Amino acid sequence: MYVDSHCHINFPELAARLPEIFGKMAENQVSHALCVAVDLPEFPQVLDLAERYPNVYASVGVHPDYTDTPEPSVEQLVQLSQHPKIVAIGETGLDYYRLEGDLEWQRERFRTHIRASRETGKPLIIHTRSAAEDTIRIMQEEGAGLDKGGAGGVMHCFTESSAVAEAAMAMGFYISFSGIVTFKSAKELQAVALAVPLNKMLIETDSPYLAPVPFRGKTNEPGYVKHVAEYIAKLKSLPLEEVAQQTTQNFFKLFKIA
Repeated sequence: MYVDSHCHINFPELAARLPEIFGKMAENQVSHALCVAVDLPEFPQVLDLAERYPNVYASVGVHPDYTDTPEPSVEQLVQLSQHPKIVAIGETGLDYYRLEGDLEWQRERFRTHIRASRETGKPLIIHTRSAAEDTIRIMQEEGAGLDKGGAGGVMHCFTESSAVAEAAMAMGFYISFSGIVTFKSAKELQAVALAVPLNKMLIETDSPYLAPVPFRGKTNEPGYVKHVAEYIAKLKSLPLEEVAQQTTQNFFKLFKIA
């Protein structure tokens, strides 16, 4: 069995086809999915999916590059995360790729999420793009990691260097690989995936984006996470069953799901 540790099935591309989406998950032995929140106005949709479907879990948070959206407070995040199907805080982090100018607001938003994670004991889902140095620095300053009494979490849709992966793992974070790792152009990322121990790894789709080979360029969905596992198994010369079993076990351990 496989688990999609990060998807957005509440987004319009997937929400209109939920029966088909869940059918393909079953067909591909994808047992569970984590639907990740990106802002507060749409959080009720995310929570609704988690309440309606036993095999869907959810998070609460505001994406780092969402500018025109209500800013969360620690108290809000803590309160909203009390629901038993909310298993994580995020996605949060830093993204300097699309935004310019003074991004201190983004760093403060990240700190807010880390503080909510520490207060609730629920792990962080961290997004970082073109901002790895600041991301790791703030994680360390705010005590996000298990090494400083934080709840740990996952570096989702990882595309950074081995050094960044090692720094995150030293804080007790998992490294999650998406369909990007299957792309022919992703040689550096494939080297990172080869180096990350299987017991520190998650797999995800980040659907509806970043469909893995052989579906690259099409709308992604949770059922396709199997192809990420297949690629990693081949890359690491491991049995597919071992990759499936360990990444699934890692998911339930990290998010404290019985």
